[in-house]
Amino acid sequence: MNIVVKPFDATNFSVSFDGSFNQVLLNAIRSIPDRKWNSEAKIWLIPNTQPAIDLFLEHIYATGLFNIEDNITINEHLKHKDIKKIHIESELKKIEEALIVRHYSKNTIDRYKLWVKDYLMIYYQDNKSLVGTTINEYLKILALKRKVSASTQNQALSALLFYFRFIQNTAVAELDSVIHAKKKTRIPVVFSREEVFRIINNLEGTKKLIAKLLYGTGMRLNEVLSLRVLDIDFACNEIIIRHGKGDKDRRVMLPKKLIRELTEQIKKVKTLHDKDVKEGWGEVYMPQALGAKYPHGCKELKWQWLFPQKNRWKNPETGKEGRWHLDETLIQRAVKQAILEAGINKNASCHTFRHSFATHLLEAGYDIRTIQELLGHSDVSTTMIYTHVLNRGCGGVISPLDKI
Repeated sequence: MNIVVKPFDATNFSVSFDGSFNQVLLNAIRSIPDRKWNSEAKIWLIPNTQPAIDLFLEHIYATGLFNIEDNITINEHLKHKDIKKIHIESELKKIEEALIVRHYSKNTIDRYKLWVKDYLMIYYQDNKSLVGTTINEYLKILALKRKVSASTQNQALSALLFYFRFIQNTAVAELDSVIHAKKKTRIPVVFSREEVFRIINNLEGTKKLIAKLLYGTGMRLNEVLSLRVLDIDFACNEIIIRHGKGDKDRRVMLPKKLIRELTEQIKKVKTLHDKDVKEGWGEVYMPQALGAKYPHGCKELKWQWLFPQKNRWKNPETGKEGRWHLDETLIQRAVKQAILEAGINKNASCHTFRHSFATHLLEAGYDIRTIQELLGHSDVSTTMIYTHVLNRGCGGVISPLDKI
């Protein structure tokens, strides 16, 4: 089937079909605002504006009846960039599906899509296959013009390698010559125990409890905020971290000083949850397929977030209301402000609590393997970075000036 697009007058372009078309295609045309049917010429008239052109192409492609490679006749009014836009969206959809099937995290999926989109915006060409050699050209742009860090450059490379291997089906051997940036070794910023004390005391309420968990367990911020009531095991003095980085579960110690505070927090969650249920709501998001396995679990207290949001959110499609956990930015801003108020001149953040946790355990004499397990590192070499913090180096040498 061909779609023939021609100029009609100063304000419209015409659309006709060379061959039969079905109801799905008809609905796609009818969904475009201000379209008109010319019964004499048997053509559709669509406003010759960029928004209308974009909508037309999106709706036609969404029918699933056409691929980019199909014979679609489009005149100069439908510019190259419109086909380019549709092709890129198609490729991004493919890579998203491939990543979801392999159970990549949402953050990784979003980052990979951004890098692939940026790459295709530069190197896309009509009816021409992308070649792996353009990867090095793109990496040079990132390093020389955009001046990105080595880790950012390697992240972009990982996204493009995934795209070429699993979407473009390019042989791995052809991608062996790509540029891998050498990642520099950086010593992490670490708080002293006295600095940790001052920062935590500059926080209040729930934010203070979260900061204590960050330092007391070494969890990442998103791991703390993703905790549910059932993840706190008071009997075994453990906290269970589910779906951590790399979709791995692990256990960390439950600081004894936080038992009372966490018990009070669960009571607050119960009060809030009972109120939501009484008002006809109280459902919480269930991970993966657990919602189908436990259809009534979404309203049980044990599945509720340990740190729920203050206000319920409303799903515009279903009309249901529920609560998500606290947003990361709220805690990040509070910790940044607490660091400033404590008068600490370090480039620190919530993640610095994690660095401090590992370093202070090493100082206390715990072995590196134990700390590796607590942090959830796949490779002990990642954990070894904290040994550099303990290495006194020049700090253990007395300056000759001090002996004068």
